[in-house]
Amino acid sequence: KEAEKRQVLQMKGHGEYREIGEGDFLAEVTGSEKAICHFYHKEFYRCKIMDKHLKALAPKHIGTKFIKLDAENAPFFVTKLGIKTLPCVIILRKGIAIDRLVGFQDLGGKDDFTTKTLEVLLVKKGVISEKKENEDDEEDEYQENRHRMVRCSVDPDSDSD
Repeated sequence: KEAEKRQVLQMKGHGEYREIGEGDFLAEVTGSEKAICHFYHKEFYRCKIMDKHLKALAPKHIGTKFIKLDAENAPFFVTKLGIKTLPCVIILRKGIAIDRLVGFQDLGGKDDFTTKTLEVLLVKKGVISEKKENEDDEEDEYQENRHRMVRCSVDPDSDSD
């Protein structure tokens, strides 16, 4: 059942970071529950940085569609969505823009943020799930149990933690 769901999502373009044209934008974002669209300019260095991180996240979060759109070739949506600064990552739910990342201001304002920093921010914004959708459940349980471990001394008379 889980494999079927994954296959359906992959057929809709989930699990990869793809470029789309302006004419495909509405069909792409309305056809998915959750989507992330990066409006970029091919010559902007920071857009290339954002690309790298989104490309790394797309296969880990198959429940969300990751797409990018060249802002130069999408004047209608740039105007409609009020995009003034690039990179601009629009977060959509059922085709409706619910949030956005403008430049790197939410990521510390520096170019050297990690993919994990972006991932945590997108989890907070509710567009991706904390659980990696392509990992085994056993691995997740192991991680959860590791966080629950408490360090203590084996000697019951010890005051040391």
